[in-house]
Amino acid sequence: MSTEISPARLPEYVGKEVGVTDWVAVEQGRIDRFADATDDHQFIHTDPQRAADTPFGGTIAHGFLTLSLLSMFSGMGGSVQLAGTVMAINYGLNKVRFISPVKAGQRLRARFTLLSAEEKKPKHYLLKYNVTIDIEGGDKPALIAEWLGMTVVA
Repeated sequence: MSTEISPARLPEYVGKEVGVTDWVAVEQGRIDRFADATDDHQFIHTDPQRAADTPFGGTIAHGFLTLSLLSMFSGMGGSVQLAGTVMAINYGLNKVRFISPVKAGQRLRARFTLLSAEEKKPKHYLLKYNVTIDIEGGDKPALIAEWLGMTVVA
């Protein structure tokens, strides 16, 4: 959703898909940098030769790497953009399911559905999304999550 909306209009969007992002490639370099950042160097993520002998047929992204892309996808226009936003804060997750592995080099996109919007205190809106991360050409998504964000407006 690239258009900013007034917080008063949030109820119009509840239950609707509010954004679909562009495709983004998850290359081996990104996987390696994530492994370094998290100290998770399991061979299925970082060793293409050993990983080739697994049922995956090559390296795969960490599930938490795929999950961490939610912020990027949100910034790509996947989520609701409230007029007068001062800041948006990651508030947490209610549910996460890793459905399909993401092979190095595959492309992902995110689809955001606004599940609820609640003004928790003046000018602080708790937005709950169902986010599905699709794998290009895949028959199942990589991930499905119920994600919470707090948007503060002026």
